[in-house]
Amino acid sequence: MSRKNQLSTFIMLVIGIGVFAFEMRHTNPQTLLKQFLTLNPIWLVVAFGSMLLSYFFEALVMKALLHNRDDELHNWWNLLRIPWIQALFNAITPFSSGGQPAQLVALVQSGVEVGRSSSVLLMKFIIFQTIVLVNFILAMVLKFENIAQHFTGLAVLIIGGFVIHIVTIGFLLMIMFYYRFTKKLVLGVMHLLAFFMDPDKVEKRTQTLVTKIDAFYQESLVLKREPKKVCLASLLTFLQLVFYYLVVYFTLLALKIPQVNLVDMLVMQAMIVMITSIFPIPGGTGGAEYSFKTLLASYITVPSKLILGMFIWRFITYYLGMFLGVIAVAFKPINEHRTRKVRGGQPLNEESLD
Repeated sequence: MSRKNQLSTFIMLVIGIGVFAFEMRHTNPQTLLKQFLTLNPIWLVVAFGSMLLSYFFEALVMKALLHNRDDELHNWWNLLRIPWIQALFNAITPFSSGGQPAQLVALVQSGVEVGRSSSVLLMKFIIFQTIVLVNFILAMVLKFENIAQHFTGLAVLIIGGFVIHIVTIGFLLMIMFYYRFTKKLVLGVMHLLAFFMDPDKVEKRTQTLVTKIDAFYQESLVLKREPKKVCLASLLTFLQLVFYYLVVYFTLLALKIPQVNLVDMLVMQAMIVMITSIFPIPGGTGGAEYSFKTLLASYITVPSKLILGMFIWRFITYYLGMFLGVIAVAFKPINEHRTRKVRGGQPLNEESLD
């Protein structure tokens, strides 16, 4: 990892420690230790296993999207390191903006052609955003009364997350089905921005946007002809999210919380995902902890257990990915294909993961 990325990782760890220290300000550490010693170790292991399965299914999504391509990945290490690297760079960048570029570099390092990598990652992104949205709608349909009762205070945050997902998916669907119009629209907006910003920077960003729009459109044409591949990737993404959502359920079982309802916990996690998506702080730090504490306070009535549960859940769903990502960056992939890693005549910069 570069020094900049190492510094970002260190800063996020410090901020995370600060958040938990703040939450523990009214909690006796000895009481917290006693609660920890009473944990059910089996369910704790299951919670960790559920998160690892989530990463595994995310790797399968990438394998499915690259299936029957000349640069399809077969090596499992190359596949598994991609979601771990994404987890790391999502965790240390605002709005999880670093995950996509980091995955791109990881794929190119594994031998996947850079244009293919970029377009497949965009398709993976739209499938993920769509399934998150579908899960949210399902949660609303299945548990509307429960949501109205427990989520009133967070309604604005939930709606904000919902709007962000709708806008993102809508823009990508416009590229797929209204390519020329969307491209002209983007060029028009960027042209207007040039009057208020540095024209050179705007031009550079415009070229980047146009390249991504073109790549995504070309990939969408391929995938429109392969509906089975899209359906398989969507199913695998759904399973990826289900195992991610299950972590909070298994965490509560590890805490020996009585009468935990599985569907309620899945709904809670779906809401947390929506809420944290609007927080610009890397990893939604602060927002995720606040959401967990607010939404689960009625289920975990003992304050020390609530803090412990929040720590366990956050470690598994956030910090575990950071640690696995560091390992994935440290150990290089096995290059399966010999490809020209160039874009516009210039070599792709792979040092961002070093």
